[in-house]
Amino acid sequence: MTSEAAERSGAASEGEPDPEGAPTEEARGGERVPVLEDLGDLDGRRVLVRADFNVPLEDGEITDDLRIRSALPTLRWLQEQGATVTACSHLGRPKGAPDPAFSMDPVRARLSELAPGVELLENLRFDPGETSNDPAFVQRLIEGQDAYVNDAFGASHRAHASIVGPPQFLPSAAGRLLAREAEVLLGVRNDPRHPFVAILGGAKVSDKLGVIEALLQVVDTLIVGGGMCFTFLAAQGHSIGSSLVEPDQVETCKRLLAESDAIHLPSDITGLGPGGKIGDPSAGGEVRQFGTNLPDGWMGLDIGPGTAAEFLDIIGEAGTVLWNGPMGVFEDERFAAGTRAVAEAVAEARGFTVVGGGDSAAALARFGLADQVDHLSTGGGASLELLEQGDLPGLKALREAPNA
Repeated sequence: MTSEAAERSGAASEGEPDPEGAPTEEARGGERVPVLEDLGDLDGRRVLVRADFNVPLEDGEITDDLRIRSALPTLRWLQEQGATVTACSHLGRPKGAPDPAFSMDPVRARLSELAPGVELLENLRFDPGETSNDPAFVQRLIEGQDAYVNDAFGASHRAHASIVGPPQFLPSAAGRLLAREAEVLLGVRNDPRHPFVAILGGAKVSDKLGVIEALLQVVDTLIVGGGMCFTFLAAQGHSIGSSLVEPDQVETCKRLLAESDAIHLPSDITGLGPGGKIGDPSAGGEVRQFGTNLPDGWMGLDIGPGTAAEFLDIIGEAGTVLWNGPMGVFEDERFAAGTRAVAEAVAEARGFTVVGGGDSAAALARFGLADQVDHLSTGGGASLELLEQGDLPGLKALREAPNA
């Protein structure tokens, strides 16, 4: 990231609109979402904050507290206004009942260090009323509260009780994190700086078909890597060996390739031979570079060095870069080179850089580059849905709140 980009990133971290990369009011489109300042005088009032504290745990210990730290600007601002703050979140995927493995205790301990005085409720998904959007659960959640803040961007694509319920009854607002995520991602979607380069990876075309079609309306180049590239290569008639493919999406990929010349596919592949095992080099199996045709029994698990060089040239010329999804199985060092090369190119890009959550964020962290992009989203699925549809259930609920 250049010094200019670094300055923009610093401004973004303080919640200030970005002068070049962030959208205008017109770019955001639609009705205005209330923000914290719209809540009025909060001195002595109780505020419920829906946060996204769905942090990774290992043996009961938090391995990455980014999502907790991302909520601090909102929590601290509310406390500075004299509010009594209660936070709530889900953690993991409990089955609608208490489960010690998904207790909020580790999060509560870390939150007490970072934001003393903020109360944290138990895991929302311990109650089946959360995911079913049960009105009775909503009423229990908001009892005694005077206002509501949604700062859980990573959960705002789900019409769950804690996301869409409170704004029906309480003055409501988007927290700093949610407001910034919506501002940046809608700006990229609706008013990007060109050339606009989107990089999509991950396993399946079907998971990202909607966002692919939406992005093809606005991008100058759509780079496709990861497991999903093999369905596109199969659509071009290449032999893909034992690589991941979605046969029911081959015709869709043919259509997309026929309709757009913006799609850029790998020109070489790093493959693993018969007998090999992902994540276990000791199992054997040869690792070899191929063009776009793989022999039977070989699995393509990363883009090749020639492709990485091509992608780097494209990214380097971009005015806006959006990256969501790794280029290969980067958790296995034998197949990490492509993702590392793209991560480094995005970090060094002169344009405005946005990285989706999930595996892309994990890759940046793995390679020590998380602080070298302009915007690192906290929501993988939410960012994709916002890019595809231009709205989220959580944003819509806030626009319909009593104070909106």
